[in-house]
Amino acid sequence: MRIAQIAPPIEGVPPQTYGGTERVIHYLTEELVALGHEVTLFASGDSVTSAELVPCVPRALRLEPQVRDVIPYYMLLLDRVYRRADSFDILHFHIDQFHFPLFRSMSGRTVTTLHGRQDLPDLHALYSGFPEMPLVSISMAQRKPVPTANFVANILHGIPQDLHRLIDQPRGGYLAFLGRIAPEKRPDRAIAIARTAGIPLKIAAKVDRADEGYFREKIVPLISDSPNVEFIGEINERQKSEFLGEASAVLFPIDWPEPFGLVMIEAMALGTPTIAFRCGSVPEVIENGVNGAIVSSEDEAVAALPSVLSLDRRKIRRQFEQRFTATRMAKDYLDLYHSLVSQTEAGSELRTVESPDLMTASRP
Repeated sequence: MRIAQIAPPIEGVPPQTYGGTERVIHYLTEELVALGHEVTLFASGDSVTSAELVPCVPRALRLEPQVRDVIPYYMLLLDRVYRRADSFDILHFHIDQFHFPLFRSMSGRTVTTLHGRQDLPDLHALYSGFPEMPLVSISMAQRKPVPTANFVANILHGIPQDLHRLIDQPRGGYLAFLGRIAPEKRPDRAIAIARTAGIPLKIAAKVDRADEGYFREKIVPLISDSPNVEFIGEINERQKSEFLGEASAVLFPIDWPEPFGLVMIEAMALGTPTIAFRCGSVPEVIENGVNGAIVSSEDEAVAALPSVLSLDRRKIRRQFEQRFTATRMAKDYLDLYHSLVSQTEAGSELRTVESPDLMTASRP
């Protein structure tokens, strides 16, 4: 198939450090190329890919301090995609809903993966206004706020099978928090859990400009008062394997409707169990007593630690291989692409498809 992948110009594909959406786009693009498809990636010029790269900005906008408004750059990106649209069998968008008006007339050859939260009230009007645009959710939980939107598939994320290798005997003796410092990610919960349990905690996280005040006022004092807590800052992909793999467990103490949560399957690939709070996609990824524990409070998290630390890391790795590889993700998308193209050619209604193991994944 001739496939266009359209990425946000904010980060490179893959990102140098933090950036879950762009990392997933990279994994999907590379897997589609490996499977023999003709893939074109519309992204920032500093992206690295085996596909044909169409640079829409010279480099990731996050790295350009003079950029104040990203909208003009999205318009330039969309213009480039539109001018080449007839060259592709399918146009796969990862840029929220910016493209809806321009690509409405060819909606049957488009698919939009929603990577962000959908519990924003104005989205109801948007999806009602563009009911023909096919949407993909990355968890069933993500759909709940907009149940009438035109979801045609639910495809769980995946990462390359050989990206991280099992670390069966971790030596770190610490709990790990990886991601972003933000109120909804609740690093304060992670610190409280580690302090109560008496286990060292290492925090490897990005601090966005919008969250600098929260970090400085709320989190820095907690770190200063906690001798067992170490703040590392942002880390790259190579550092991530060691950071997550040598940890005794990962803490995922979120307090928001997480659409997916890539760190949970990254930890799983290394054999590291996760203690996660029951929000968003968590029950679709974590299975109690298999790859971690789902909890609803800090006390429950502390109480779950002994059993979580004794889980079989080889079994955790096997579950990753069964459910969360990039190959599985790419094949799910290919099934959807073929379905969309064939139904468009036949002039029929779109058929909803789901990831094959969704019911198992949704187990509480």
